[in-house]
Amino acid sequence: MDFAAWEPIYERILEDFGFDRAGDEEAALFLSRRLTEQNTASLSELKTLISGKPVLVCGNAPGLRNELSEINFSDFTLIAADGAAAVLMDMGIVPDVICTDLDGNSEADIEKEILACEKGSIVLIHAHGDNIDKLEKYTLRFKRFIATTQAKPFDRVYNFGGFSDGDRCVFVAREFGAKSVKLAGFDFEDPGVNTIKKKKLKWAKKLIEIEDF
Repeated sequence: MDFAAWEPIYERILEDFGFDRAGDEEAALFLSRRLTEQNTASLSELKTLISGKPVLVCGNAPGLRNELSEINFSDFTLIAADGAAAVLMDMGIVPDVICTDLDGNSEADIEKEILACEKGSIVLIHAHGDNIDKLEKYTLRFKRFIATTQAKPFDRVYNFGGFSDGDRCVFVAREFGAKSVKLAGFDFEDPGVNTIKKKKLKWAKKLIEIEDF
C-alpha cells in the first residue's frame, strides 16, 4: 500500500472524528517496542496464506453466525475482524488471520484471539491513539503477531490501509493478492450501534469500495 495515496484519506478520517495523529504515532511506537524476533510473524507467511486464494473476510455484525452457516469454509482463507474471531472460535473454526485493535472486545473475546494465535492464526495487532493500555496488557501474550498502524509505517510496523478492523481485513486481503474477497458479517446500516460506530461503518463502506491505492 502506497502511504502517499493513503495519507490524505487518513487525514480526512482524523478530521472527521477529531482524532489526534500524534496519538496514533505514539501508540505505533509503543507497539514497535513490544516486537521481538520470537513474537514477530513473517509477511511471507501471510502472503502464502492469501496470494491467489479466495478470501472470506468476517466482520462481527449480528447476522454473522447465520451467514457462516451457509458457507463452506474449506473454500476460503479466513480473515476475521476482532470480535468475529471469537464467533469463529466458538464454532470450532480457527481463522487463518485476525485483524484486531484489542479495543472493542470483551476480555473473554481477547482470550479467544490469544487461543487462536496459539492454534496457528496470524494476528495483526493494530495501534491507535486510545488503545495503548490494551497493547500493554495483551500483546506479549500473543505467540506471534504483525504490528500495524494507520499512520506512517516504519521498521516492522506496517500500514496496509484501512481504518476499522473490518475494512483493514479487506485491505490486507488485497495487499497480499487475494484472488477474490467475500464479506460475511458486515452490516453497514446496522441500526443498533451508537453514533460513533455508525460513522465508522460509513467510513468502512467507503474504504472497502475504493479499489485502487
